[in-house]
Parts: sequence; C-alpha cells; structure tokens
Amino acid sequence: MATLIIFLALSYFIYIGNKNTRSVVMNQIDIKCKNGSKVKNNKPLRILHISDLHLENISISPEQLYAQVKMQPIDLIALTGDFLDRKRTIPKLYPYLQVLKKLNPSFGIYAVLGNHDYVLRKNDLKQLTDMLVQNDVKLLQNENDLIDIDGVPVNIIGIDDFSTNRSDLMESYYGVEEGYNLVLTHDPNVVLSMHNYHFDYLLSGHFHGGQIHWPKPYHLVKMGKLVKMNMVKGLHSYKEKQFYISEGLGQTGVNIRIGSRPEITIHNVHLPHAIAG
Repeated sequence: MATLIIFLALSYFIYIGNKNTRSVVMNQIDIKCKNGSKVKNNKPLRILHISDLHLENISISPEQLYAQVKMQPIDLIALTGDFLDRKRTIPKLYPYLQVLKKLNPSFGIYAVLGNHDYVLRKNDLKQLTDMLVQNDVKLLQNENDLIDIDGVPVNIIGIDDFSTNRSDLMESYYGVEEGYNLVLTHDPNVVLSMHNYHFDYLLSGHFHGGQIHWPKPYHLVKMGKLVKMNMVKGLHSYKEKQFYISEGLGQTGVNIRIGSRPEITIHNVHLPHAIAG
C-alpha cells in the first residue's frame, strides 16, 4: 500500500512538473536611468531576452513562441546561451530562429553561448554557430559591437561562458568606448569578477530558476556563489550594477518544472541622454 501511495505521489509530481513546462510566463522589466541621468526620450529600448532553449527538452513550439511575442514591439533580441547539446538537435533550432527573424528587431539579434553548447564536438559546434550566423544572429564570443540608438552609443558586450572558463573580460571589452554598456552572458556568476569592468545592465540565464525549486534549489549550490547569495532568478544588483537572470525557456535533465516556469522577458531599458564618463 505504501509503495502504491509513493508511486501515485511521484506520478502526480511528474505530471504537474511536465504541465508547468508549457506554462510560459511573459515578464516585463523596467530599467531606469541611474540617479541624476537625463533620459534620452520617453521611449525605452525594448529587448526581447530568451535564454536556455535546451531544445532537447522544450515544450514550447516555434509557433507558440511567436504567438507570445508577435504583438510586442521589439528593438533588439538577446539570446543568452544553452541552445542545445546534441548534434541531432541542431536542425530543430532553425524554425525558432526564423520566428525571431520574423519579429524584425530594429537593431538585430545578438547571442552568446552557454556551457551546454560547448558539450558539442568541434565540428558540431561549428555547425551550430554557422546556423546562428547564417540566420542573421550576431554571435559574440568575448567580443563587442557598437550600435547607435538616437544618438546614444550602446556597447553590446558578449562575454563567453564563465562556468566552462571561457570568459575573457579583457578581450570582451577590447576597443569599447564611452557609451551605455549592455552585457550578454550565460552564467551570471561572472558579475562577481567584473570589479574593473563597467556595465550598465547585464542579461544572463543558466540557473533555470532552479527548475525544480522545491522547497529550495539545493542542487544549484555547486553552480557558484550567486546561489548562496540567493540570486537564482529575476532582477538583482551587485555593487550597484543591475543584472537579470532568466529562468529560461527549456529544461535540462528531465522535462519538468516545480516552483519555476519557462520565461520570456521584455526589458524596457531607458537610455540616458548623455553618457557619464
């Protein structure tokens, strides 16, 4: 009898957990200018942030993703890694990229890689990166790009994956000039090492909000100091610098979520009129 009860409880747990993977949350985040900065205009830079697709375990189809975001005006799309980790899954990425292109973001699509992407063998990883580039995604691997938004210079800085020791902050910031620094990276733990590298806002993923966040995400303890600081999802600040940790759109390991939800985020970033030196 006890075995039956345990079996039924476990089955229900898995059923609810799998059902949660199809319940996408759309979050809107407002990022104000620093105190004393004048806002360039009333219209913010609208960034669609998607992280951790994990296409081996995703319950959201490209069509469902498009339905969620098609009515949102998007200026820029940020993809913060962990697309997949198996060669056979690479073709599955194509329709998602087509959906993102269909949104026609004014300033393009930018991406960084995550630890799961680096599980791929060298030739397979190249196939993944080629697919991204061929679909108009600007892949930044310890690189940066400069865009001009109504006269405000915005540095988009892509820091490679910190958890697999691929981050190179000096290389990522090489050539960066005065402007608003928007950082894209996979593992948010890198913020603890950025004392000498300024950023105005940073987007990341990696933790999945715990994925199984019940009663606490104990399994994340091995994933860096931020977890011990209770920073596993959402908007945070470290040394007065703001950063966001997405719960991700897909799952890893098992296709269930408890205490977390797949997440799509729109960041409304208010740019300053003048950049402080």
